[in-house]
Amino acid sequence: MGIDHDPEALEIARAALEERGSVLLRGSFGELRSLRPSLPVPAFDLVLADLGVSSLQLDEGRRGFSFRRDGPLDMRMDPEREPSAEEWVRTTDVEEMARVIFEYGEDRLARKIAKEIDRARRVAPIRTTGELADVVRRVVPRSRADTIDPATRTFQAIRIAVNGELAALDHLLAHFDPLLRPGGRFAVIAYHSLEDRRVKEAFRIRGREGDFEILTAKPVRPTDEEIAENPRARSARLRVIRRRGGIQA
Repeated sequence: MGIDHDPEALEIARAALEERGSVLLRGSFGELRSLRPSLPVPAFDLVLADLGVSSLQLDEGRRGFSFRRDGPLDMRMDPEREPSAEEWVRTTDVEEMARVIFEYGEDRLARKIAKEIDRARRVAPIRTTGELADVVRRVVPRSRADTIDPATRTFQAIRIAVNGELAALDHLLAHFDPLLRPGGRFAVIAYHSLEDRRVKEAFRIRGREGDFEILTAKPVRPTDEEIAENPRARSARLRVIRRRGGIQA
């Protein structure tokens, strides 16, 4: 069974899995408690959480996730969620914007970026991904050693804020226990340090309490072959924990 709050992803999954009797629900990690009554069984042998944004979303310019394909400044995984990134950029005050870019984008120039966005939006609305990226690039220098675009961290920060990604992850990490049968595994694939630190700490606490066993002393990283096949996998980190009891396989 699967849970996703992107209706387009669910449609693709239904088409691929329609002959397997799969159950697919619309929702997010942050709605786990309300979704549990809809699950076909009370607990599972494996729960896998694949965090972050997907290639499906990044590759569609109209979804507004990537500045590499200019499109409307949206970034919502659930198109019915409010606000969109455009509205967030238009209405968020400079102090909050700087906080989000610093905490979620880990960009030391967060305040400078926020002030430049504020200056730009006073002149004209920022409505597309290309417009926002150009604003950020005006104030973030890029050296020859840089491997990522100067706008990358700001886009990550705004996307996390718009979708409530870290709050949803915190909810999942606090409430995954009842989803696992004895011996069941909980696996999480994280794509940046903000996610991975939360997963690592939650697993450490569960392991210390004694009901769970950590199976990954260090996160499992993709092989060179996997990265060659899918370059976006290069930042992936997999951590796994197992509930004690049951048959250990």
